[in-house]
Amino acid sequence: MAYQQKLADRIREKLADLPLIEEKVMFRGLCFMVNGKMCISVGKEEIMCRIDPDKYEQAIEMEGCRPMIHAGKTIRGFVFVDQGVLQTDKRLGFWIDLCLEYNERAKPSKAKVKNNAKKRKI
Repeated sequence: MAYQQKLADRIREKLADLPLIEEKVMFRGLCFMVNGKMCISVGKEEIMCRIDPDKYEQAIEMEGCRPMIHAGKTIRGFVFVDQGVLQTDKRLGFWIDLCLEYNERAKPSKAKVKNNAKKRKI
């Protein structure tokens, strides 16, 4: 998977003091999981941020930010931010803080059961 290694390193550095950080290759990039929940993902030319859906409208008005659209639907609470506006630590820090703020309240995604490992009642 192609992702911006330097940007991933900058995010990694900002998250270094937090417990329970996991990195997973997913969403066409490198995803940083915080407390077992998707928090921020680094792609080829942008980051994907999981933010408070109540702050979504304000976020998409910001420079370099666009909505996440999946299967023709806008996914509130997820936005893409162009790497071009993340050049300073202050700007990157803003988006990381926004993600971490919501991460405290966000619900983890439901674990999917693989077809060959379905749960059964005995």
